[in-house]
Amino acid sequence: MREEQLAASALRKINRRFIPLLFICFVSAWLDRVNIGFAALTMNRDIGLSATAYGLGAGIFFLTYVVLELPSNLLLERFGARRWIAQIMFGWGIFSAAMVFVQGEKSFYAVRLLLGAAEAGFVPGVMFFLTLWVPAAARGRMIAGFLVAMPVASVIGAPLSGLLMQLNGIGGLHGWQWLFPIEALPALALTPIILRTLSDTPAQAEWLTDAERDWLNRSLAAEAVKAPSGHGGVLKRLFNPLMLALGVAYSGANGINFGLSFFLPQIVRAFGLSVVQAGFVVAIPFTVAAIGMIWWGRRSDRLGERRFHLVVPLMLAVIGLAGSTLVDPPVLRLALLCLAAFGVYATLTIFWTLPAALLPAGTLAAGVAVMNSVGNLSGFAGPYVVGAIKEATGSFAGGMQVVAGFGMVAVGLVLLITRNATWTKKASVQSKEQSSEMVYEEIEAKNRRW
Repeated sequence: MREEQLAASALRKINRRFIPLLFICFVSAWLDRVNIGFAALTMNRDIGLSATAYGLGAGIFFLTYVVLELPSNLLLERFGARRWIAQIMFGWGIFSAAMVFVQGEKSFYAVRLLLGAAEAGFVPGVMFFLTLWVPAAARGRMIAGFLVAMPVASVIGAPLSGLLMQLNGIGGLHGWQWLFPIEALPALALTPIILRTLSDTPAQAEWLTDAERDWLNRSLAAEAVKAPSGHGGVLKRLFNPLMLALGVAYSGANGINFGLSFFLPQIVRAFGLSVVQAGFVVAIPFTVAAIGMIWWGRRSDRLGERRFHLVVPLMLAVIGLAGSTLVDPPVLRLALLCLAAFGVYATLTIFWTLPAALLPAGTLAAGVAVMNSVGNLSGFAGPYVVGAIKEATGSFAGGMQVVAGFGMVAVGLVLLITRNATWTKKASVQSKEQSSEMVYEEIEAKNRRW
């Protein structure tokens, strides 16, 4: 079998076996993380949460999430993705369902902290897992296939959450109390499927042919040889200025993401809609984002270009979010929020192509966790700031403008980091005789310029 056919066959099998399952897992994780945005429509009143307390509780998830992310990824590297990701999913399912018992501020904060601890390591763990299986030239589209779970979770979860809220009074429970355990069930159900389906390394993949496994091992080994050399171990990598700067930039993008995820239901409800109507309207920006990020990730891979594909959507996200606070007609505000949603999710897709191109293979798991940890600091600060400003002013506009400001800082950092880089476009067309491995090496060389 020719190299091109081996590459296509192996990548197709990897994509079919892993990406749909990991996508469904992330849909469950994201839904369990952000469904408090819909629960807040009635939960805040029922248990006496102020806007500031809600914002703090939404963001406090990220304190334990960030602190435990690096240890979680190091343990995943030691024990294998199959078992570690399975236990992460089981833990977050249990603690997400525990939201049914929340009765006030303290219990709200406690359960959110436990949920953050349980979910820590899932996203960077999957990103590290993909570097063990997918050559860099195909990684952008597979990362997009995984990360698209974020907007899809909201596309599914927003209408579903609105409908579940209608169970109010059944069994003596509020609607939001039904929402949490029902939406936690998929995480628990998927745990044994993860154990049966994932393989830690290509060497364990009996579903690949010997030739496909050999091609994959050679491709990944060649990339490891060409990876940047590193000295000083993990601690030095933690303080790598480039990775910290990228983490801060990622934090600015994430701030927009979480601003939309945690507060969009309340913003849309203020249009004068019912809870159920708000659920379907909230799904619109995330539908745009889901379609857009898949297209954008594929476009970036096809052209072999990253910088433009990172900076432009990030700027669109800032413009869309800030612009939505300056206009009054609901339709125009919704259109700008759609622009913001597309921009931020397309940005996140490209961001996750960076670690494998920047870090030595031996510190990749730690580096991914560090970048994600720094990037998620805005998950704590952003919701708290938005909630506090909402309580002080009676409007979400000021808080969203602050979040958009975080995004502008991210734009500046990305432009600064990449100012001296040489950014190439699509690789030249190869002759039919040129092997797939050579094509991958050429594209990978371009990616290394990150």
